Amino acid sequence: MNKKGLAILLRSKMRPLSPVSKVNQLQHAPLERNVSATQNVSIKTERDFGQVRESMHSVISMNKKEILDTALNEFSEGYFSLSKENRCKLLLILAREYDLNRSKVRDLMKQYVGLEIPNGDEIDEHGREMDSHLSAFYRIERNLRHALKPMYEVLFERLNTHPGGLKFLASVRADILSIIADENVASIRALDSYLKEKLITWLSPANLELHQITWDDPASLLEKIVAYEAVHPISNLIDLKRRLGLGRRCFGYIHPSIPGEPLIFIEVALMKNIACTIQEVLWHDPPTPECEATTALFYSISSTQPGLAGVNLGKFLIKRVIYLVKKDMPNIHNFATLSPIPGFMQWLLSKLASSERSGPIFCENILKPEEERALLDAYKDSTTGESGMEVLLHLLTSTNHEWTRSDRLITVFEPILLRLCARYLVLEKKRGKALDSVANFHLQNGAMIGRLNWMADRSEKGLSQSGGIMVNYIYSLEHIEDYAQAYFSTGHIQASPDVHHHIQSPERNEDPIN
Repeated sequence: MNKKGLAILLRSKMRPLSPVSKVNQLQHAPLERNVSATQNVSIKTERDFGQVRESMHSVISMNKKEILDTALNEFSEGYFSLSKENRCKLLLILAREYDLNRSKVRDLMKQYVGLEIPNGDEIDEHGREMDSHLSAFYRIERNLRHALKPMYEVLFERLNTHPGGLKFLASVRADILSIIADENVASIRALDSYLKEKLITWLSPANLELHQITWDDPASLLEKIVAYEAVHPISNLIDLKRRLGLGRRCFGYIHPSIPGEPLIFIEVALMKNIACTIQEVLWHDPPTPECEATTALFYSISSTQPGLAGVNLGKFLIKRVIYLVKKDMPNIHNFATLSPIPGFMQWLLSKLASSERSGPIFCENILKPEEERALLDAYKDSTTGESGMEVLLHLLTSTNHEWTRSDRLITVFEPILLRLCARYLVLEKKRGKALDSVANFHLQNGAMIGRLNWMADRSEKGLSQSGGIMVNYIYSLEHIEDYAQAYFSTGHIQASPDVHHHIQSPERNEDPIN
């Protein structure tokens, strides 16, 4: 084993945590305190909190650059020295005590409303009279713009220009999101919204470098690919090298202020056809010769910063990669994903469970009569009077997914789950958009739901999330912008005839993609 392989192996141990748990561990684990700590330790913690709070105030209020740099260092170091509870306490102080001055805003609004809009008849041919009347409007509008900026904007702006500040702000937002998940606090939501808008501006594609990640990159960078791969964990060095080798591509967005660490990365397989199982992507050996490939398949996209949730870097990354691959490899004309469906089984089980709670009169029977008969016939252990939905719920929640070991049950399940999955992706919505988070991501990027793939991911995670079903989202260069606009404006979901056929009938259709 070469030195690089050994370094990656030792640092990552090839058993990466999920991105959220890893970041939480890196940030919080060294800071956890024993519940039986002495009173002296508690006093020290409170004194440290006061110092961090004071350094935060200094960053916001002072102007001398020499002292400001020191205060920024003290604040960022001090912040990470706090317990999770004290970080929450500090962020609440920041959100409430360093918000905008609403009394000043109200006074300015009163002044603005009291102004009389000039009459057009009073304007001379050069517009001089209009300018004199509008000067008061311009002045108050300028003051309003300034008054509507919260004081914590100064903290964000100064941290952004400070070395390491952007990554620090991403960590702060991860803590803010953690607070929001536990408690709905209006001031914290406003703080999050403001910081998110700032991050979107600072992380615009113009400020990011698209980097192709290869085996020749430093071990420290490759270690992060192993650690933050969120869709299909990298099992060993051979797996990592395969994903960066012939017939594969890996691209990441890197920001100049966070060198050597991609904010988000995407993995691509070059293939002859659009893959229908993840096994053929991860373990296809030898890979398709690149000169024979016609398809670029995106099979994993992962973020390394939980604090950038909602900052849609993936949208720009996918489009950049599509155009780059098309430019470098003219023989590639299909662009698609092989994606998980993380919310399907949760949605389906909730539908099935509601039938048990509500009874047949008040719940929706999501099974067709012929599907219910086939289920009851295939499952010999069903008791008299048991409904098809009860049988389906029992089998889907069985230990170790026992239904996958019966060829008879798999045959019966296939049309049922494919139909319900198509319904889930195309028809089930939240606030006018796709209920499934991954579907929403690709649809807002301009993709079409192309094909559902039965038993595409037989891993424990794949079976638990979606019954093993995966989906191909198709990116058409001719329609990507039109589809994205239609989805944004009306929530219309583009889906292939094959997908619509699943909704209309439990029988399968011929594959229209390959």
